[in-house]
Amino acid sequence: MMRIRDLTVRFGGVFPLDGLSADLEAPIAGLIGPNGAGKTTLLNVMSGFVRPVGGRIDLNGLDLLALAPAARVRAGLRRTFQTEQVVEDLSAFDNVLALIDHVGTERRERRRAVEEALDFVGLGKVASTLGQRLNLFERRMLELAKAVVGKPRLILMDEPAAGLNDIESEALRQRILAIPASFKASILLIDHDVELIRATCEEVLVLDFGRRVALGPTAAVLADEAVRKAYLGVA
Repeated sequence: MMRIRDLTVRFGGVFPLDGLSADLEAPIAGLIGPNGAGKTTLLNVMSGFVRPVGGRIDLNGLDLLALAPAARVRAGLRRTFQTEQVVEDLSAFDNVLALIDHVGTERRERRRAVEEALDFVGLGKVASTLGQRLNLFERRMLELAKAVVGKPRLILMDEPAAGLNDIESEALRQRILAIPASFKASILLIDHDVELIRATCEEVLVLDFGRRVALGPTAAVLADEAVRKAYLGVA
């Protein structure tokens, strides 16, 4: 479970997050809202890239904001980005191995953990392929492999399906759905694709102007009049 309490971020006179509170309990939760709603800012606060002026985030009883960014990774926090972070002159295997060096996995377990992550996303056969030779779908799946390696507890995903076609997006969705059971990790997923959110997430948090608009079961939230006006553009 993740508890967010009175979280506030201020940039000058602008409040990307304004007293946000929410309890997220589902294994896969969605985070949606119009551009500028505060979604990526929330992920940046969780990751340690942005320091809030107030508030608290607890992850299964752990005070996340009390930890340095590197300590959050060791505690099980993972993140994928809108633009994939692939080292072009490293193999797929070494891209994942470079991440696992920072998560506290014992040395004798590292190769097995990397192989397990690559197999999970279907990249076992291209483990030796350089990053620069991977296509967009493979690069997206490599990001997912980096997210699941080394006993993750919470994975933050920022538009993981961006640029993928329908078949690729569905393949990615199936892997995302399998993560909680396979790795005992929770997921917070940002995406503008409402149908992906509907088909993947059990609950959804909706933001607008840094504030909570709605939180609850996905179907109910997406049918909510305030959400339809703020996010879907439907009166």
